[in-house]
Amino acid sequence: MTAPRSVEAQLLHRPPGAGAGEIVRRLGAMQAQDVPSALLAFRARSATLTAAEVEDAWQAREIVRTWGPRGTLHFVHADDLPWIQALTGSPANTLRRLAEEGVTGDDLLALITGALEGQGPLTKAELEERLAGRARGQGVVHLVALAARHGLAVLGPLRAGKPTYVHAADWFGAPVAAEPDRERALRELAVRYRRAHHPSAPEDLAAWSGLPLGEARTAWRLTAAVPPPPEEEPAVRLAPAFDEYLLGWRTRDPILAAEHAKRVLPGGGVLRPVVLADGVVRGVWARKGIQVTVTPFGDLPMDQLDAEMADIRRFFQNSQRKA
Repeated sequence: MTAPRSVEAQLLHRPPGAGAGEIVRRLGAMQAQDVPSALLAFRARSATLTAAEVEDAWQAREIVRTWGPRGTLHFVHADDLPWIQALTGSPANTLRRLAEEGVTGDDLLALITGALEGQGPLTKAELEERLAGRARGQGVVHLVALAARHGLAVLGPLRAGKPTYVHAADWFGAPVAAEPDRERALRELAVRYRRAHHPSAPEDLAAWSGLPLGEARTAWRLTAAVPPPPEEEPAVRLAPAFDEYLLGWRTRDPILAAEHAKRVLPGGGVLRPVVLADGVVRGVWARKGIQVTVTPFGDLPMDQLDAEMADIRRFFQNSQRKA
């Protein structure tokens, strides 16, 4: 089985000197629905970055956790919010989800922005209290997503392991203004995507971004082909669950043998952390705190595997996110 995907384009060769902001900017966006996994995605792409430094970049507003490609939570660079905001789609799906949660009314945007404005980051429980019974549970989260669709909210850093939500004007000094030129936004999307996903096609961009295929093809035509980066020595990487290397194309077939697919995707939306060797999935792994166990699908270079396990301990040293 060969690996036609470029681990270098995905920064899995761990180029020296890249901070959290640069890594996010190079990849365009990084899946961040599960924060511990998202932090480990940075580790897989840097030999020196620590979890604490990623958290610092988040706290400093250099990187932002918000609804991005496919309407799912991603880390994005703060400077990229305008063009991402322009392409995140209509709030219609969010309104449908709100209705399913029993949250209705003509004042929903004013309701959530009024609850957030001037408060700094709030937990879901704190927002529930401020919403005075208008929304609970996931209804609160969908309300924040509605505000985010209008450039009025993002997620703040975790507090005691819990997500927080914050008005964009409180966090950045002003709401996020979407790029008014959609063609310019599409061009930027395609440039970022093609640089980080080599080789790829418009169908891959559509699957990753959530855009209709017609718009993905338009974006593709607006950009020139990106040459592949130079190949580095093959390496072993412990990639986290939901890593961009597994989610960034329309199919995982080129890197995941059919006989191992159920071990990586057992069902129920679960995507296990994987061992990458020469860019191909060669095993799965699990973590409890900083202790790592690996289940290989065959022989693996143990020296590189031991180095990766040791590097996870290094990454989480002095971090608040050890578990």
